[in-house]
Amino acid sequence: MGVNYSLKYSKHVSVEEKMAMFLMMIGHNQRYVVIKRRFQHSKQTIHKFFHEVLDKMMIFAKDIIVPTSFNPNPNVPRHNKRLRRIFKGAVGALDGTLVHAVVPARQQDLYRGTGKGDCYQNVLAICDFNMMFTFVVAEALTDPHVPYPFPSPDKYYLCDAAYSHIRGFMAPYRNVRYWLGDFRQRRVLTNKEKFNHAHAKLRNVIERSYGVLKARFPILERIAPFSKEGLSDEYFAEYDQPNVSIRNTHVTIDDDEDEVQTHGTAADREVMTQLRDEIVEQLMQNCRRLVHLFCCRGLQMWSADCRCFGFEKTNST
Repeated sequence: MGVNYSLKYSKHVSVEEKMAMFLMMIGHNQRYVVIKRRFQHSKQTIHKFFHEVLDKMMIFAKDIIVPTSFNPNPNVPRHNKRLRRIFKGAVGALDGTLVHAVVPARQQDLYRGTGKGDCYQNVLAICDFNMMFTFVVAEALTDPHVPYPFPSPDKYYLCDAAYSHIRGFMAPYRNVRYWLGDFRQRRVLTNKEKFNHAHAKLRNVIERSYGVLKARFPILERIAPFSKEGLSDEYFAEYDQPNVSIRNTHVTIDDDEDEVQTHGTAADREVMTQLRDEIVEQLMQNCRRLVHLFCCRGLQMWSADCRCFGFEKTNST
């Protein structure tokens, strides 16, 4: 194996108790005082073993959250099977989300969110159509050496309009209705809206994955406040350093740059644009085929009803 995920028994704390304290904190967002009362341990002990389990889980996650094989089988029964046959090269969806963060007071201006003034960390993730995360990073905008899993030339990720439409990334049409809620009041009218609606249905898998994850682990939405009383400063010294694990995800954009920077060559963008237009044509062909099928079936049913009630005999006489 080469990698050791196992926890060790301590003198007064078992492995099961370490995991129980860890899961109560991340799964139920419990405060230190609740864990202290439940397990009868000091805050120092809880803090020590929480981070011991966390370190092991971070190592374990590197072997669990791995890039996709880039060979999805659209014939496997899954969600939106028909659309995945049209988006043959799609191997997953990517998007960012905000995770609540607690940072030192002198660094909070770098992590201020919009609206409520809370601090958040921007996290980028990719998931496949089984709602399995294949890549998660909280340092995408601050660390240029992040091993990003770029797909093969004939594959691509589904992303929203905030990302560039280049090889490997399929973005929707800009300045056209896109979000699923926009189509509830008014049906699809144009070819571009048809594509954006289908694109949003497939890309919604990343939104649902985030929703399930945050519902199961409420600590991602709001970290329970805790007091440093009873804990020495050495437990927090590493988090006051500039190289903390929670990094600033805000990037300064020059005035002469576009809001969304374009990457890749013009040929790459042309390839993805042509592929998007081909998908639009296939979607419209399928729509016309369904309309023709419904019309034929409706005519057959109308003819059957006429024969049932004897209209054909009446007309012939």
